[in-house]
Amino acid sequence: MENAAQDENVIDGLYRHLNNAASSRFVNTLKLENLGKWIGEAAPARLQIRLMEAAKSSQDPAYVALRAGLLRTGGLEKAYPPAAI
Repeated sequence: MENAAQDENVIDGLYRHLNNAASSRFVNTLKLENLGKWIGEAAPARLQIRLMEAAKSSQDPAYVALRAGLLRTGGLEKAYPPAAI
């Protein structure tokens, strides 16, 4: 996540991890929620939008757990700071 060229690798790896979790017999939602929190806090603002798009791409419990973790970090507020009116 150091530069924009590595963003594709991060997103591809995230999709791979989520697809593996979604196809497994037991979905560890706590682990996926913690992954969402960790990646939401560590990712730069340019990547927050793509992470949220990935989390919203399915209604599977694995994706829902990741989305819950991302929402807790407030990542979209980093990408779109509130306007000073």
